[in-house]
Amino acid sequence: MNKTSDTGFPFAPQEFHDRLQNAVEFYWDARLGQARRQKRRGRPDAGTRGEVTGGKQLDAFGILLEDLAKATGYRDDEIFFRTALPIPGYYRPQKKWDFAVCRAGRLVAAAEFKSQSGSFGNNFNNRTEEVLGLARDFWVAYREKVFGLVPQPWLGYLFLLEESGKSERPVGLFPSCLPPLGKFSGTSYHDRYRLLCEALMLERDFTAAALLVSRRPERGEPVAFAEPHPGLTVLAFCRSLFAHLSAAAHV
Repeated sequence: MNKTSDTGFPFAPQEFHDRLQNAVEFYWDARLGQARRQKRRGRPDAGTRGEVTGGKQLDAFGILLEDLAKATGYRDDEIFFRTALPIPGYYRPQKKWDFAVCRAGRLVAAAEFKSQSGSFGNNFNNRTEEVLGLARDFWVAYREKVFGLVPQPWLGYLFLLEESGKSERPVGLFPSCLPPLGKFSGTSYHDRYRLLCEALMLERDFTAAALLVSRRPERGEPVAFAEPHPGLTVLAFCRSLFAHLSAAAHV
């Protein structure tokens, strides 16, 4: 890892871009590979479920955060990614987060990684309810001193969305005597995930959120990704985490 000269951030620009490229490639390799393996066994899951059974498609993003934490001075036994850390809540006893950093019994940071490929209409509301419940459960537990009287941990939410005609075209709204907020008018599922990630940050549910989009590659086609929203890039997400970990290392 080559440090940049300005802030000590441990990844040079090209190295960081390459890490993101590899993470998105790993996602599609793992996702599509699982579907192919199930077909060979003769028992494919319904719809696209065969692509997600077994999970781990977003592991390369966890490795990126793991390396970032190590570069900030945290030990292997203080970083929880390969072994998930159950974090206490208020409405439920525990929730295993995808990534966490602890030092001296104090939670320093935690992050969740999610993706959406296909079945956009069925899953957008589920993803929204899931992440809002996660944030609410955590912050009420924090308020109630479940973690003790400690500085606020850093929370991150990283989302990878399949770019397709179905995710990019505007989605209609159901007629209702109680109309939705105007910001949702004429929005696609991509737009709605952007609005969700922005709201999670503006309402301080999460310290940082990131949104990537990537088109499902055809066989033999190179994998591409984009980060169309400047405030929701993985670089901004990682720089925020790096700054927090650096500061918290000396508390």
